[in-house]
Amino acid sequence: MATSKNAAKNPVIADNKKAAFNYFFEERFEAGMVLEGWEVKALRAGKAQLTDGYVVIRGGELFVIGCQINPLGTASTHVRPDAVRSKKLLMHGDEIRRLIGKVEQKGYTLVPLNLHWKNGRVKCEIALAKGKATHDKRDTIKEREGKREVERAMKQAHR
Repeated sequence: MATSKNAAKNPVIADNKKAAFNYFFEERFEAGMVLEGWEVKALRAGKAQLTDGYVVIRGGELFVIGCQINPLGTASTHVRPDAVRSKKLLMHGDEIRRLIGKVEQKGYTLVPLNLHWKNGRVKCEIALAKGKATHDKRDTIKEREGKREVERAMKQAHR
């Protein structure tokens, strides 16, 4: 019951805001995650961070590395929580094979975008992404600053 209430209130657990700045997204996918009990409890408390995370392919399976889930202080004494362990992602085999083919192309990588609740389960949204060049990042910063200036001007006009 607590899971469904939590999922209704706040479906997004953690966002990777840095990914949109560093990459162009080609396609997005949703994958399940293999988690331990203490990790699910920590995710309910919002103790996750995706900023340094990335997805690798090992033996035809997807793993997210660098996704940090900090254990709660009330974690069990007989379990040794590892905050940065690699977590397996669950997807259909044909989707994984298609991703393997695309990632082998030059410049493409898989990036975790967010963790969210779906029907009481934790899902990870991943994207097939291509890295941005430095000038593209500068363009993104200029666009963001331009939008802020317009919003400020609109706010001043409404006062």
